[in-house]
Amino acid sequence: MSRLRSAGLFAGLLALGTAVGCAGCGSPARPAAASPAATPPTAAAAEPAYSEATSEATWAVLPMGASSGPNEFWQLFLLSAGRPQWALDTPPDIATNGALELAGLSGTSIVTGVRPSLYLAYSPVSLSADGGQQWAAGPPAQRLADVPDALAATPGGGHLLALDEAGEASSTTSAGTAWTPLVTEHALASTGAGRACGLTQLTAVAYSPGGAQLLAGDCREPGVAGIFTASAGGWHAAGPELPPALASSRIQVLRLVTTSGQTTALLLAVSGSRAELVAAWLGANGTWTTSAPLSIGAASVRTTAFGASGAVAAVLSSGHAEVLTGSSGSWQQTPPVPAGRAITIALPADGQVDALAAVAGVLTVWQLGDAGTQWTKAQTVKVPIQYGSSS
Repeated sequence: MSRLRSAGLFAGLLALGTAVGCAGCGSPARPAAASPAATPPTAAAAEPAYSEATSEATWAVLPMGASSGPNEFWQLFLLSAGRPQWALDTPPDIATNGALELAGLSGTSIVTGVRPSLYLAYSPVSLSADGGQQWAAGPPAQRLADVPDALAATPGGGHLLALDEAGEASSTTSAGTAWTPLVTEHALASTGAGRACGLTQLTAVAYSPGGAQLLAGDCREPGVAGIFTASAGGWHAAGPELPPALASSRIQVLRLVTTSGQTTALLLAVSGSRAELVAAWLGANGTWTTSAPLSIGAASVRTTAFGASGAVAAVLSSGHAEVLTGSSGSWQQTPPVPAGRAITIALPADGQVDALAAVAGVLTVWQLGDAGTQWTKAQTVKVPIQYGSSS
């Protein structure tokens, strides 16, 4: 079974005005399937594209080329602080048909992993300390899971954490040659913390600002955010306390991201036909701050973005994006996002909101005006897709 949360995740993607490619599907995209009538469309999130930022750089991942199969390649783009334009930054000499994972973002340092696909039976890991000007090979991981946050790293990539397709978390160092198993999804679900959550599956790994290993997943028990950390020889609950209004909601951890020493979780709370988004921030003192819940009605989360100072954005199937500037801000809706086969919002440190839309080999960058009412085309990037190179 795919580690995406629903067989019907991609039904209705055309509501965005696009035929969005699926980063979570590895190589050939899975056909869309209708969700069961009893399952609200908000109960799962796809990740055909996403972005993450530090104070010095913003990276975005989008699928390009063909809409599926061996000619679909995930590309990495970089916007360096102080520069007006995005540039292609995909690690060289690696087949990226299986989607890219980002980790270890700090300054201009980044770690990437590639999900397995086609003839690639493992997950290559690459490290760069200078925004992709130079790349070094890291220890290859077992087949990374089909979720956006299956790879995590401490700043600079000294320590790595991975979640594989079988639901096992492992760790290593950048100088290591082997990964050390930590815990399986089944074993974690059998712990006291796992039973209190009713853990149904792991969806993310991360390092806290203090370097603690974090695992996250979806809970069957209502009102519990399934985030766990290892201490005193075992795994313990480490998630935020949620508002009383969500006490009857089942919580999914859509994303768990650490950039520039800030860990941000994006949670989806589902109760019957009602679904709400909640952002949560883990401070250096180990305490969480949560946002006010945002009702998203019958919409689904399609792509996400994370800024350097705790900013969060989500593109919804309604065609709009919701942007939260940080723990002291409030959710703000954008105009309808521009059309593209894949689209993501990006949140550079200067406060600008960009929308990146990919169609075949062309990336178009749009910027949200100061009034927040209109997108303006700012840049076009033509990407040399190596069609046939993975056949």
